[in-house]
Amino acid sequence: MSEPVRIAMWSGPRNLSTTMMRSFGARPDTACVDEPFYAAYLISTGTVHPMQEDILAAQPHSGVDVVHQLTKAPVPGGKRVFYQKHMTHHMAPAIPRNWMGQVTNAFLIRDPARVLASYARKMEEVSLEAIGVPQQAELFERVCQIRGEAPPVIDSDDILADPPGMLRALCAALGIAYTDAMLSWQAGPKNEDGVWAPHWYDAVWQSTGFGERRPAPLGLPSNLMALADEARGSHEAIAAHRLTPLPA
Repeated sequence: MSEPVRIAMWSGPRNLSTTMMRSFGARPDTACVDEPFYAAYLISTGTVHPMQEDILAAQPHSGVDVVHQLTKAPVPGGKRVFYQKHMTHHMAPAIPRNWMGQVTNAFLIRDPARVLASYARKMEEVSLEAIGVPQQAELFERVCQIRGEAPPVIDSDDILADPPGMLRALCAALGIAYTDAMLSWQAGPKNEDGVWAPHWYDAVWQSTGFGERRPAPLGLPSNLMALADEARGSHEAIAAHRLTPLPA
C-alpha cells in the first residue's frame, strides 16, 4: 500500500488559507489539520493572541510532537491525502524545520496590500513578521534547496479568478487527482477547524465555495502602505513561480 500524500501548504494569515482547507476538506480522500504549530509558536515566542488559553489547551506545545503528528503518525481517518494548513509566521526559530523534506510543500500567496488591509481589521499590531513575509521567504528558499527547484506556488487572486483551472494545476503539481468536489462545501464549522475559528472564520463559516474576487483596497494608511512596499520584493520573487490554470 502506497504512503499517503502529506501536503504542507504554507501561507500567511488572511490569505484564502482557510478557504483552501475547505476545498481540500471537501475531497472524500483527504483529512485536514488546521495550523498545527499555533500553540508551539505561542509558547516559543511568548506571543499573546485572541483565545490564547483555548489554543494552548487544544494543541501540543512541543514542535517535535507536532512534527511527529505531521510526518509519522497515521493520517486521521486513514485518508490517502493529508492536507496541512500552515502559517509561515508560526515557524519561529525554535520550531523544527528538518522535517520539511518528508512532505510535499506548496505555497499560497496574496498581494501584501490585500493581506495587510484584512489583517488590520482583526489585529491592532501589524508587522511583516506578524503576516509571515520574511518567514515565507526563508521557508520558500529552504524548500527550493530541498527540491532543487521551486515548489508549487498559487496566488489567491488567481484561484478566485478560475477555481477549477487553478485547482487542476495545483493537484497536478502535487501529484494527486483533481475532483470537482473541491469547488463547493456545506456552510458552517468543520471538525478540522482550530479552536480559534470563532474569532477568525466568520466569513468562511458562511461560505459554500470560493466566491468572487474582491476589489483591491481603495487605500491603506501610510504605515500599512510602507509595510506593503517593503514586502513587495519578497512577494514578487515567490510570485514569479506561480502556477497558471489548466483547462479541463
